[in-house]
Amino acid sequence: MAKSYGALFLLSLIVFSLLQTMVMASSGSRVNYNPKRYGPGSLKRSQCTKECNRRCSQTQYHNACILFCNKCCRKCLCVPPGYYGNKQVCSCYNNWKTKEGGPKCP
Repeated sequence: MAKSYGALFLLSLIVFSLLQTMVMASSGSRVNYNPKRYGPGSLKRSQCTKECNRRCSQTQYHNACILFCNKCCRKCLCVPPGYYGNKQVCSCYNNWKTKEGGPKCP
């Protein structure tokens, strides 16, 4: 009898864990960024240096990151939020590719 209660308890914990995972996954982790602050054309050319320093502050390839970030910022007038990713916020920054098809902007 005690074994069946233990098994039932274990099964209920597993079901609860699965349900919690499904709820967390369905709520999504999308973050909406203010388009006036991060969207295309949201910066002036004079702001690019500061924003690229922020964007590239945690990379081990700091000089290359700064070079390409500033180049992209001067063209697109935006730098995505955060240190990595979030390029969908700035379509120009996201879509500018190298000759080989890789991303031009860090």
